[in-house]
Amino acid sequence: MWTIAGASTEYTVAAADDRVDLVAWGPVGVSDGPSPFAFHGKVQYMLPGDVAAVEYAPDGVRPFLGADLAVAGHALTWRLDSVSSEDGLAATFVDEVTGLRVVTHWRFAPGTDVVERWAVVHNDGAAPVSLTRLGSAGFNVPTPGGASLSYLCGQWAQEFTPAVTRLARGRFEIGSAQGVTGHQFAPYLAVSTEDGVYGVALAWTGSWQITADADAAGLTRVRVGRALDGAPVTLAPGESVTTPVAAGAYSADGLDGLARVWHAYQRVSARLDRTPKVIYNSWEATTFDVTAAGQLALADVAASLGVETFVVDDGWFVGRHDDYGGLGDWTPDPAKFPDGFGAFVSEVRARGLEFGLWVEPEMVNPRSALYAAHPDWVYQADGRPRSTIRNQYLLNLGRPEVHEFVLSTLDSLLSSYPISYLKWDFNRPRTEADRTVADLDGAHVRNLYRILDHLRAAHPDVTIEGCAAGGARVDLAMAARTDVLWPSDNTAPLDRLRIQDGFLSAYAPHLMSSWVTDSTGLFDERPRSLAFRFVLASAGVLGIGADITKWSPAERAEAAAWVARYKEVRDVITRGVVHRIGGPGSARCAVQYSLGDRVVVLAWNAGGLDGLDRVPGRAVRLPLRDLDPAARYRAGDAVYSGSHLMAVGLPVRWTATHDADLIALRLA
Repeated sequence: MWTIAGASTEYTVAAADDRVDLVAWGPVGVSDGPSPFAFHGKVQYMLPGDVAAVEYAPDGVRPFLGADLAVAGHALTWRLDSVSSEDGLAATFVDEVTGLRVVTHWRFAPGTDVVERWAVVHNDGAAPVSLTRLGSAGFNVPTPGGASLSYLCGQWAQEFTPAVTRLARGRFEIGSAQGVTGHQFAPYLAVSTEDGVYGVALAWTGSWQITADADAAGLTRVRVGRALDGAPVTLAPGESVTTPVAAGAYSADGLDGLARVWHAYQRVSARLDRTPKVIYNSWEATTFDVTAAGQLALADVAASLGVETFVVDDGWFVGRHDDYGGLGDWTPDPAKFPDGFGAFVSEVRARGLEFGLWVEPEMVNPRSALYAAHPDWVYQADGRPRSTIRNQYLLNLGRPEVHEFVLSTLDSLLSSYPISYLKWDFNRPRTEADRTVADLDGAHVRNLYRILDHLRAAHPDVTIEGCAAGGARVDLAMAARTDVLWPSDNTAPLDRLRIQDGFLSAYAPHLMSSWVTDSTGLFDERPRSLAFRFVLASAGVLGIGADITKWSPAERAEAAAWVARYKEVRDVITRGVVHRIGGPGSARCAVQYSLGDRVVVLAWNAGGLDGLDRVPGRAVRLPLRDLDPAARYRAGDAVYSGSHLMAVGLPVRWTATHDADLIALRLA
């Protein structure tokens, strides 16, 4: 039996025949007693691996209730060869028939309560082996009363919608077959029990799958890993493949406590020593109609508001007058920048602004010089028509020459101009792929990671924003390689409030890029004030995306005040411990951020806006968390005890003209 420990939790496994089974997972000391996964009685009509809390199983060991690894031609079995306890745990399994050697790994990320798991599959045999299933891990949860599964679903403009499914018996599955994380589901699942909540997530930006199986004996086993989309991964003799990292987390404090575990984990790879800059993005103001004069007019106003980085979005390069052309030809358009692009960038910077640029480097338009020169670079299946989405094709980034083109293009842009912010977009999934080519999905994703890793190392001062037609590329791997992520193209206030609430249940605020715009709702059209929009966008990394040249002097003055207030508290928001209070569907809707003795509360009225005071009413109370009950906290002119703020709550009163607030509290 082996135990590894995190910050406050532990994970214990034991060898059982030719398996490694989970013994206990929970707070430190949970393994000191009988395992909740031990079963008694005779196994009927199945194999022991089907009812055991097995950590990683081939289909020959777990043939009926869901295996993690399978090969073409026959059921795979193996023997447990060795277990090493250096740097976490590693168990080696060997199959004499195929020559496969599989090493499964466990470790806690330093200082966190997230256990990372992955497998490395080696072909030590004399013949190729085709893997038809390639999971990263199986996570076991004791659910004698059935499982309550929480997940995040949606579509474009409605990402990260929380949903709950009760699974008494059977199978539940989410995933993506699009070659990208996808809008439909986030690679995240939580299993709630009477004794705590267990979460799993995947660090993979291609096709993926999370499957929960609840059996008759009170066990829910969650399988996490890549989805191979009907295209096996074939290993030649001597080759190996490493699965993506599957991460598991436990919290005794419910789903909100689980969110804090994930936030702490994501901060391990974050560059939190860099202050997140307030950005302006020109997309909603100008779309493709980019000119030097028009952008500089926006930059003038942005600078007056206190914006720190000005980002030119789509439309800056040759051939890009609409979404029918230009992608792939990443040369600044001399007609749009008659004095030269370098001179334009210098003009932006002369206004006291850093400069950022939008790119979509994995895409190409049929009407572009790149496609004319290299039509074979796009995904295609021989003899099949190619489909366009948003009038564009997807480049096969797994090809060495495409990888080199994208890498050199971005390197050249970042080296030629003083660019400090790069917004990397991805506006269509993969549709055509030649399944006779080995591991297209894996090759594309691995080269994406290679480029992002290179950019971070070669251009360390550049902030990278991950975007994919909104939130279609949000996962642990992107969270570790970018500085911010774009949750959705929907910036309307009440729609966005719901999206951001779901986002924060799995991803940290330092990752959440959010803009103030003038957009109206797609799903909830009720109007909200400019203050509401600023408080909402301040819940992560603040940006502005409206046509600010059309804002009135009063609106600009209010915006400048909000930008200044955000700058005073952004370190607390992006680095603090998060407690969500209520939600968009309740009278209480707020987020509390705590860092040291500083507390910031962002609150919104997500309900009605009568505010007429013609009938009796009382203030909405926001119960805060984890304060010192004996201390006194000041918010403006008001002073409260910590006990009062936790037991009774911080009072807020909404009116027709006051529908949101940012409240900073300090020790009195």
